[in-house]
Amino acid sequence: MRGSITRKLGVIIAAVALPVLAIGTANAATGAATTPKKLAVATLNGSGSSLQYSFDQVVIGDFKKIQKSVTINYASKGSGTGRQELADQVTDFAGSDAPYPAADVSKIKGGPILYFPTVADPIAISYNLSGLSNLQLSGDTIAKIFQAQITSWDDPAIKAENPKAKLPSTKITVAVRSDSSGTTNNFTTYLTKAAPSTYTLGASGKVSWPASDQQGAQNTGVAQIIKSTDGSIGYVDFSDAQAIGLTYAKVKNADGKYLLPSTAGASAALLKATVNPDLTYDPIYVAGPKAYPITSPTYIIAYQNQTDAAKGNALKGFLQYIYGPGQVTAPTIDYAPLSKNLLTQAKAQLSKISIPAS
Repeated sequence: MRGSITRKLGVIIAAVALPVLAIGTANAATGAATTPKKLAVATLNGSGSSLQYSFDQVVIGDFKKIQKSVTINYASKGSGTGRQELADQVTDFAGSDAPYPAADVSKIKGGPILYFPTVADPIAISYNLSGLSNLQLSGDTIAKIFQAQITSWDDPAIKAENPKAKLPSTKITVAVRSDSSGTTNNFTTYLTKAAPSTYTLGASGKVSWPASDQQGAQNTGVAQIIKSTDGSIGYVDFSDAQAIGLTYAKVKNADGKYLLPSTAGASAALLKATVNPDLTYDPIYVAGPKAYPITSPTYIIAYQNQTDAAKGNALKGFLQYIYGPGQVTAPTIDYAPLSKNLLTQAKAQLSKISIPAS
């Protein structure tokens, strides 16, 4: 049921406000919409990020309605697996919430790659504690919880940030990712910035969490642990947290404001992010009173030099769709669209995709 009403409204808006993008190109003389060029039969296979999975499924379905000859399959396996499968040329594209680590770039078999940012999503600090629906936490307190330095809900550090809350002595159950994860990478990057003197486990897609933590595969696995365990807390992307109906904490941002995760807060963070020449960017713990501090980027990664014309054209057409109607769809399913600056650069980068003649 997540976003069903708002998604329908978003589709109506897209159809009315963006007819050229949604249907085809415009005739330069008359301004009338024309039928888009039909792409050749092609099948694209991708894998990776579970954070972007829900967005991908919606835009893949909508794109299929326009380009019926193109089939796109996307498997939610975690960002690390997605990057590895692309590097091994098992898939045509990867979904990832983090770039390739520098040490892995030389292992990519198919030549240079391109990063295409698609949307952004807050990472929610989700929890399940009977009788508590209003909680706020700083980076230091979150770091201590995930490092098992705080083990009960009535700990003085939590009480200090929530003086009016009735905090029980319930044991804290921490839920983390078991797989190599872009969500983990961005969550731990936040901890290194927000709690530099407290957090000691490093920023990575795969972290050596305390043995007491419970591990789940992908965002949905962590969400299920939280949903079913009283006293639990974990990090889950906002879209999945919304889908399963989790409760989430307000998180203290770089300006000292406690904010709930929201697409508006993610959009505010994107406005403050510095975009690198390869279009990777870091919106985590940026300045700004409205910027949500744990905002995750996410990318489609593909080879610059395509070897199959039909697949190359299908990939480019799909990305063009994401940068048109897909941006309107994003907030209706709890994702933030790209900032104007980033979207402009992403569209321009499409020209770097080299496609052989048919």
